[in-house]
Amino acid sequence: MAEEVKKSLMTKSGYDKLVEELRELKEEKRLDIAQKIKIAREQGDLSENAEYDAAKDEQRDIEARIEELDNLLRNVEIVAETNNRKVNVGCTILVRNMELKKDMTFIMVGSQEANSLEGKISNESPVGSALMGAKVGDIVKVSTPAGDTRFKIKKISVTK
Repeated sequence: MAEEVKKSLMTKSGYDKLVEELRELKEEKRLDIAQKIKIAREQGDLSENAEYDAAKDEQRDIEARIEELDNLLRNVEIVAETNNRKVNVGCTILVRNMELKKDMTFIMVGSQEANSLEGKISNESPVGSALMGAKVGDIVKVSTPAGDTRFKIKKISVTK
C-alpha cells in the first residue's frame, strides 16, 4: 500500500507565485546558466576555471529548486474561496492578545507561504492551528514554550 502524500494548503496567490518562479527558473535561468557554462568552457582548461565551477554550482542550485518546486506544486491543495465566518487559510484575522492587551493582525496561509515579517502565519503553527475554525468573539488559548496566550477574535475578513 502506497504511503499517502500530505497535501500542503496554499492560497491561490501563493500558488501563482510559485508557478511563476518555476516558469522563470525553467525558461529563463536555465538558458542563462547554460550560456555561462558555454562561455566558461570556451576559456579552455576546466580544472582551474573558477567561472566554470561557479556556473556549475549555480546550475546545481537552480535544478534543486526546480525539483523542490515541482514536488511542492504536485502536492498542493489550493484553498477554495473562504467566507468571513470562521478562521481558515486565506483569512485575515484581527485578534486581541489578552495578556499583552494589544491588537494583532494575522494572515492565515499554508505552511509554504508563512512569513512572520509579513504577518503570515501557517495553519500548522501553534497560533495558526489554535485559531483555525474559530469565530468572531471566540477566545482561543495557545500553548507556546513561553507560556499560554489567549487571543480574542475581533474580526475575520477574506484576504485579497
